[in-house]
Amino acid sequence: MKTALTAIALFLASLSAFAQMERISVSGNQFVKPDGSSVVFRGYNTSDPAKLEEQGKWRADYFDELQSWGAQIVRFPVHPSRWEALGKSKYLELLDHGFRLAEERSMYVIIDWHSIGNLLEEKFYKPSYNTSLDQTKEFWKIISKRYGENPTVAFYELFNEPTAQNGQLGDASWDDWKLLNEGLIDIIQNEGGLGICLVAGFNWAYDLTAAYEAPIARQNVAYVSHPYPQKRPKPWESQWTADWGKMKEKAPVILTEIGFSGAEEKGAHIPVISDESYGKAISEYCAANDISFVVWVFDAEWSPSLFTNWDYLPSRHGAFFKKELTH
Repeated sequence: MKTALTAIALFLASLSAFAQMERISVSGNQFVKPDGSSVVFRGYNTSDPAKLEEQGKWRADYFDELQSWGAQIVRFPVHPSRWEALGKSKYLELLDHGFRLAEERSMYVIIDWHSIGNLLEEKFYKPSYNTSLDQTKEFWKIISKRYGENPTVAFYELFNEPTAQNGQLGDASWDDWKLLNEGLIDIIQNEGGLGICLVAGFNWAYDLTAAYEAPIARQNVAYVSHPYPQKRPKPWESQWTADWGKMKEKAPVILTEIGFSGAEEKGAHIPVISDESYGKAISEYCAANDISFVVWVFDAEWSPSLFTNWDYLPSRHGAFFKKELTH
């Protein structure tokens, strides 16, 4: 009896948490609340929840730190290899825990199927990103059934980074990629997923020019770009507009990964090497165009790291974005 009462209390508490978070949806080219007011998000990527759990970091104080750094939204990158290794049931428990910790701090969540490559030909950048179309469909069916009515789980990022056309990972056309994403959106929405579906373009989720010409033919959809600094040379702004920014004329755009690393810093690699001038440029561009962004990555080991140790000492780009999100 006591166990049953405890379960009921937890269920009622979860409903109360859900009630505190307003449903986010798409209206025109904006993210909006139920009253029609628009929302522009700022936040951070966690590293993979399974990685953080292994380190004993997937807990309240990590989310407290995210909140203190000014996060309105957090992105959970779920790697197919870790989903497979841990097992669905255990991984879903991690997500349950993470969503609850985010809810308690009034932070929305993006759940991201974190693969890199060509899903159409099932060719991937490295083994940790290996998946299949069948596994991807199953993942989104599970997620939409389990969390579809939870307004905290506000976004479903269908596939992290589709690679370039005619590259080492095979070929892909926008028409085929568009159809694949529309099929995934149908699965999610048919299973009751009320969150916003996020679709990325080619060139490692940078280029939205094809999407601009032929948008996804579904409702409650927004578009993703990852405009790291070395994707284009300075000056960036006009190129950003041509490559992905003009998509904002038609639909909401959210940059689910941005960030930079000084060439001298641990983990510096193409395409992230730059300095604070990039942070200033991308922040001002997004502010001027009502574009949401989520900074990569709230971790001491993965790069570009927002902090250098687990006392949360900011790195260069961590110091920049912490100030940007809390001023």
